[in-house]
Formats: sequence, structure tokens, C-alpha cells
Amino acid sequence: MRKDTPTKDPRSAAMATPTPKNLELSEGQLEIHFRRLHLAHMRRIYKEVAALAEKESWTYRDFLALLLAEEVAGRRQTRLQRCTRNAHFPFFKTIDEFDFTLQSTLRQALLGSYLGPDFVTEGRSLILHGKTGRGKTHLAVAIGYRAIQNGFETFFTTAAELIEDLSNASKKGRLQESLATYTHPQVLVIDEVGYLTYGPDAANVLFHVVNDRHLRKRPMIFTTNKPMTEWGKVLHDEDMAAAILDRVLERGRLIHLDGPSGRTRHLNLEESLPPDTKRLRISGIGGSEFPEPTRDARKLKKKTRKLKKRLVGAPGFEPGLLRPRQARWPNNHLLAAQL
Repeated sequence: MRKDTPTKDPRSAAMATPTPKNLELSEGQLEIHFRRLHLAHMRRIYKEVAALAEKESWTYRDFLALLLAEEVAGRRQTRLQRCTRNAHFPFFKTIDEFDFTLQSTLRQALLGSYLGPDFVTEGRSLILHGKTGRGKTHLAVAIGYRAIQNGFETFFTTAAELIEDLSNASKKGRLQESLATYTHPQVLVIDEVGYLTYGPDAANVLFHVVNDRHLRKRPMIFTTNKPMTEWGKVLHDEDMAAAILDRVLERGRLIHLDGPSGRTRHLNLEESLPPDTKRLRISGIGGSEFPEPTRDARKLKKKTRKLKKRLVGAPGFEPGLLRPRQARWPNNHLLAAQL
């Protein structure tokens, strides 16, 4: 009895193992394949890795594994650079560069939950409060960069830039379009709340950003030199400021930074000031003990000098009673009235 001979699959020829001759590709053809597959880093290093593999007699599997690992590492580095550039950080700082020894209560362990992926996935927020030079922006940048390292996007802006941008967009009828800049990134850093004066609609436009991110559970980081009780004055709306803080702190935390200023600690300015020294505001509230003469004061002083010249030598005038800074005299008022 004759055995049936197996029929050949017509597809077997196409699936046949290719021979080395069939795999011979020119440098130009390899470049085309690398570009088509978007293997940019592998395209740059494959010659060097192939020479090393041949020299050390690597297996094909080891050669392929190294090429793939290098491509993954290269893509990760490229992504870090791109996201860091798109974040618009004012400078680059990491958490390892922050000097926690200058802080009396803040320790790195307290920031642990903000340095992992849970910070973003759980939609936590953070307010960093303290005087100028205490490292608030440094910490905000460092936490934002750690989020990028964990695979998320971060965007950095100042409160003044955000409010001005959205205020102008609102006047032009493009508020919803402009909001995407601040609501789309997975992490938003808003720096310097309270440092500058904002327009009358500051609370309104900031609320749009905070409320949208709160509903989507997207984290926010704020830095401020103002206590929470003064945000209403800063934003020109007590109720709206309370609503903003309520949403930020529902899944957020307030951290106070103290210690000396990192910029001027070498001058020991804090130690040189008496304990009861009253600090003045740049806005002029609580003015200087020796204010600059105003225009009206200079005019009054000039008129006083002219009047004094006219009175000197007059009968009954007593020198010294007319003071330059106040045009009042007890004994010469009748004489002055006659002039």
C-alpha cells in the first residue's frame, strides 16, 4: 500500500528561512529601515555595537537585547529632554539639591508622597508658603521634574503670567481655548501667588483653572509668600479665593518653609536685625521714618522761606518762632496778617 506523499503548502516557499545572502543590505537600505521604524538611537549606535559583538563573540540574542535596551534608554532620555523643555521651568533643580538642613520642620520624608507616581494619579495638590528666598520655587521645580521622570507632563507658569494671559483671552472671547494651556498638562505649577498686583478678574480666571483641574483630579503646585487669609485681598475676591483654596486643599497640603534666605544667608541679615524690627512693604504701607519730601512739601518750604525773609526786620518780630516745616507762629500771627 502506497503512502500518501504530503502536499507542500504553497506558502511554505514564502516562509522559508532566509539565507545570509538574502539578508545582505546596503548601508542606505539599513538607514531606510531604521527611519521607517523610528529607531533613531539604534541607527546611531548599531555599527559600534555590531563591532563589539563580533569581537566578543556575542550570541544574536545578546546583540539584539543590547540594541533594544539602548533604544529604550535613548527614547526615555529624549522624552525627558523634550518634556523638561516644554515645562518652561525658570531653572533646573532636583530634590537632591535642596538643603533641608536650613528648615526647622520640613524634611524630605514629608514630601515622599509628592515624589512618586501617586502624586499625579491621585490628583494631590500642594501649597508651598514662606518668605522670599526660602526655596519654594526650587521645591516646586524639583517636584515637577520628578513627575516628568515618572512619565507625566508638567507645565510651569507664574500667577501673573497665567492671570494676564487668561484675562486677555477672556476679553477677546477665547477663554475656553486658552484654558487648555493650563488644564491639559498632568501637573501644573503656579509660582509667586501674591508677589505682584493682579487685575480685577484675577480670582475669576484662576478659579476656572483650579475648578477644571480639581474635577479631573489633576494636581497643582502653588508657591506663595502670602498666608491663606490674605489670598482674598490678593485676588480681589474673598469668596472666590476661599473656593479656590477649598478645591486645592481638599486633596492637597500646605507646607511652610522657614529658615534663612538661601540667597542672602551668607550676609546674616536675619541675625543683624533687632527682634522687634518692623519690616516695611514695598507697596508703601507703613512708610519710612524719614520720607522723601513730596512736591507739595517742597512748595510749602519755599513759600515759608520767602515769608521769613519778609518778616525778618519787621517791628515786633521775634526770630525762631517761625519754623520752616509749619507755617504757624504764636506771637507774630497778627503781624503776618497785616503783610
